[in-house]
Amino acid sequence: MKFGITQTFSCSYLPEQEEQLLVYAGDNTSLAPRYGQLIQAGFRRSGDQIYRPHCPSCNACQSLRIPVQSFQPSRSQKRLLAKNRGITCRLSTSAKESYYPLYERYINERHADGSMYPASPEQYKGFLLCGWQSPLFIEAYDDNKLIAVAVTDTINDTEGHIALSALYTFYDPDFEQRSLGTWMILQQIQIASQHACDFLYLGYQVDACKKMTYKSNFFPHQRFIDNHWVQVSKN
Repeated sequence: MKFGITQTFSCSYLPEQEEQLLVYAGDNTSLAPRYGQLIQAGFRRSGDQIYRPHCPSCNACQSLRIPVQSFQPSRSQKRLLAKNRGITCRLSTSAKESYYPLYERYINERHADGSMYPASPEQYKGFLLCGWQSPLFIEAYDDNKLIAVAVTDTINDTEGHIALSALYTFYDPDFEQRSLGTWMILQQIQIASQHACDFLYLGYQVDACKKMTYKSNFFPHQRFIDNHWVQVSKN
């Protein structure tokens, strides 16, 4: 496999740190079969690119995954499922025109202080869509109103590793009190379990970054530490 290393730049999670990435540099024809191998080694997808943090003086980013067959929802997660019982999910294998206006509003109202602001169609396509593999789009509806979309990758490599990878969720800011980010992860866990997946990958957990702590509230989960997956159970 071929890899490249980016220049250092300011970290979006920990501003006092410098970030650097290890990027898979093979041609696009080899990306799909490699994805299932690389995600097990702590890599992640953004657009067409597969990368992993390779920071010179920090190892705060830990890839996190949920073993879906042994997951047990907490009391608060069960209450959230009951609270949102009226919301329905649909699956799509292609991006719809209705997604971008929802994404734009979510970024511009919820993340105006972040690196993705202001949203644009080019940024949306470059971040979420992929030329070598089509994502799965999990849609949430309140009646017939689209209120959230979870962009999710399907992992099915030649060695029998079957999983989903949660790439990004965006939702209608008017429904902020419904905790749709957490709710969509619960839906992804359920869908992964129904499709006999081994894991749901949630990307990187950064304990020192408050906006990332929601990922660590799903138990049991596993973290990629020192090139090994370590199981974490609730105390």
